[in-house]
Amino acid sequence: MKVDILVFAAHPDDAELSCSGTILAHKDLGYSVALVDLTEGELGTRGSVSLRKQEADAASLILGIDYRENLGFRDGFFTKDETHLLKVIEIIRKYQPQIVLANAISDRHIDHGRASDLVHDACFLAGLTKIQTHHAGINQSPWRPKKVYHYIQDQLLKPDIVFDISAYFPKKMESILAFKSQFFNPNSNEPVTPIATPEFLDFIKGRALEFGRSIGVTYGEGFQIRTGNIGSSNLLNLL
Repeated sequence: MKVDILVFAAHPDDAELSCSGTILAHKDLGYSVALVDLTEGELGTRGSVSLRKQEADAASLILGIDYRENLGFRDGFFTKDETHLLKVIEIIRKYQPQIVLANAISDRHIDHGRASDLVHDACFLAGLTKIQTHHAGINQSPWRPKKVYHYIQDQLLKPDIVFDISAYFPKKMESILAFKSQFFNPNSNEPVTPIATPEFLDFIKGRALEFGRSIGVTYGEGFQIRTGNIGSSNLLNLL
């Protein structure tokens, strides 16, 4: 089940909102992608666990990802303790990605920053030989991803990297709108939330336009890194 890119998300729809254009672009380049939702989003004001599962399945088809699973952590209450770290380590060793995409380092929703810390630390610990994990009854080998990139979510953070998603923006929006229960729907009788207004979808577009403009393209998605620099032996590769 080895993949090139492993995406973690605190809630179903986090990845679609924040890095689905990047996922689509890399799928088009022939890379394999797995997406792991940490929680079922059961504390969300709108929708239900079963409905959000259906919506996540629909979004996965739009994105064309290779695998998607949900770890069933408690929405709002998961912590960075040994139990949760070991589970994320198991997932990292299961998929053996080169790159991990994870939640924003800091954000309005407290689960996002907590998920960012959890995944970041698990990526380091997954490379330690003396930490033992098992999957399907088989001992796992150590594995440490080469890079962890944190996608930017609600708060406007200064990106270290902006990825051009201009060709994929319409499909990004399609994957977001697969979560019909969560976003604006004039026919819905559910409560209004900060992300269930027409203006929120305009915000998603505006953020992508802003990031795109910063690198001279139409639409972009921003990412931050916590440690280390991006290395290159050829500066032209960074153009």
